[in-house]
Amino acid sequence: MEGMLLQATIYLTAALVAVPISARLGLGSVLGYLFAGIAIGPVMGLAGSEMADLQHFAEFGVVMMLFLIGLEMEPRALWDMRHRLLGLGGMQIVLTTLAVMGGAMALGLVWQTALAAGLVLALSSTAIVMQTLKEKGLTMTEGGRATFSVLLTQDIAVIPMLALVPLLAVAQSPRLSADGSVQRATGEAVADAHGPALSLVSGLPGWGVTLATLAAVAAIILVGHYLTRPLFRFVHGSHLHEMFTVVALLIVLSIAVLMIMVGVSPALGTFLAGVVLANSEFRHELESNIEPFKGLLLGLFFMTVGAGINLQVLFANFAPIFGMTLALMLGKGAILYVLAMLFGLKTRAKWLFTLALAQAGEFGFVLVSFSLQTGVLTESLGQTLLLVIAMTMLLTPLAFILQDRLSRRQSEAAGPGRDADVIDEQQSIIIAGIGRFGQVVNRMLQMSGYRATVLDHDLATVELMRKFGFKSFFGDPTRPELLHAAGLEKAQVLVAALDDKAANTRLVAYARHQRPDLKIVARARDRVHVYELYRAGADHIVREMFDSSLRAARYALEDLGLSDFEANELETAFYKHDRHTLRELAELWKPGIPIDRNPEYVARARELDKDLETALVRQEVEKADSET
Repeated sequence: MEGMLLQATIYLTAALVAVPISARLGLGSVLGYLFAGIAIGPVMGLAGSEMADLQHFAEFGVVMMLFLIGLEMEPRALWDMRHRLLGLGGMQIVLTTLAVMGGAMALGLVWQTALAAGLVLALSSTAIVMQTLKEKGLTMTEGGRATFSVLLTQDIAVIPMLALVPLLAVAQSPRLSADGSVQRATGEAVADAHGPALSLVSGLPGWGVTLATLAAVAAIILVGHYLTRPLFRFVHGSHLHEMFTVVALLIVLSIAVLMIMVGVSPALGTFLAGVVLANSEFRHELESNIEPFKGLLLGLFFMTVGAGINLQVLFANFAPIFGMTLALMLGKGAILYVLAMLFGLKTRAKWLFTLALAQAGEFGFVLVSFSLQTGVLTESLGQTLLLVIAMTMLLTPLAFILQDRLSRRQSEAAGPGRDADVIDEQQSIIIAGIGRFGQVVNRMLQMSGYRATVLDHDLATVELMRKFGFKSFFGDPTRPELLHAAGLEKAQVLVAALDDKAANTRLVAYARHQRPDLKIVARARDRVHVYELYRAGADHIVREMFDSSLRAARYALEDLGLSDFEANELETAFYKHDRHTLRELAELWKPGIPIDRNPEYVARARELDKDLETALVRQEVEKADSET
């Protein structure tokens, strides 16, 4: 334990130095973690024998990351992704496996070994890719969603791959055990070596393993749906914030242990649990409690990958290993680009999809370990594959830098902005614009128990809202396809709160034309904008400064000596009169003609002002009569 704590301290110190420098240079945090691992491992030799234990511990960062990803999903959204999961993800795995297998057989490997190598290298790095997509705010884009679909399919495919690997053992190849004796590689030996200490499926027939797996998945769904809400309400009643953290970690670790006990990927199990809890009112609380642990463990995981690189073998065979690394990334990238074209991804999304997934992944390390133990791979070939996987992971942040440059060039050529997010939810309320006005509306709705689909074309604002746990989607709300994707046909209320006056008016006019029955609450910048929105069909129009100005005037009246009741009465009278005035003047307002050049408007406005004075005097007289 002391050695493991010392290793963790060394790793964290190296991260404290390398990661900020890497981020400042624009290389991203992942590359910083990998470089820090290389520095303390192969370069300085500070990685001790506890590194393997630390790596197993750090792998829970991937588990927690998939749990958080699941919290951002909904079962309906996952069902909507089924075509990409089976089509895009399935075709990527099959085509990449066959391509690598063909290349390996051309180099002289037997088909069993070549197939194992293809399975190992067909997988991509969920940890690196999802972390980088999140840092760059690309998770909800078209390319980001397609990338996530493939990664999720790969995580699911790990299960049958682990079952297939022992069957590829070539003539029961002998291997050396830890004590130096010769053993035969069998599927049973692998189960003993890698099975959990307490397995629920050991010794069961195939149908029994299947039933146990389905029972574990059903237990996760049922417990997540029916028991977690009462549990969190009970914890909430204790008013101990740290207990939320305890419960959140307990949920993740319990699910991971259960999945391991039935022989299923713990990352897949926790992702499923996250999806089940996506609609929970405690979703944001879970995210905020798990996020720090996920970031720390993912960082340690990337560092252990860097520390595990054997530089001696790499430098002794640099040309062939680097050549295989480039060949893998180029070949895999070509397959991904063709699939992106077949599935109709846009140009920016195609490059993001291609460059993000061109590497091998962390599950490749697991498959290599299994393959070595079953005799499918020789020790030298396994070491080579490990180096190729690590090299591709090291080059991945550079691929994202290339994607950034390509995206900027395409933006300059095709216009500003990036691709809009893919909207995966539809609520009864749509809020278009999440600036200072829309934020208050959204927060009050959430406090009242309602969820809204939030749209905004300001990327920085959207990313800031996501950091504070408010889900929002990037895109231009005035685009018809984005509005319909957000659920315009089914929505009950539209809150039009865009900063741009003209865009807000266009939005109201289009929504009213599409949905005559829709209730529209619109933000107005000034009195003229009120008239424009009135003509466009808004039901309720709120001038952004009007209510705050009324409150300021009320405070001034109170400071002048009026009582709270008297100031409130005057404020209410002015508010009612102003609403009546606006409706009358809106009928007289003529677009394109300045107000002061519209004689009918000016005359009626003066009459209405006199009516206000008369109404206030009448109110004072009635008040005096009532007191006497």
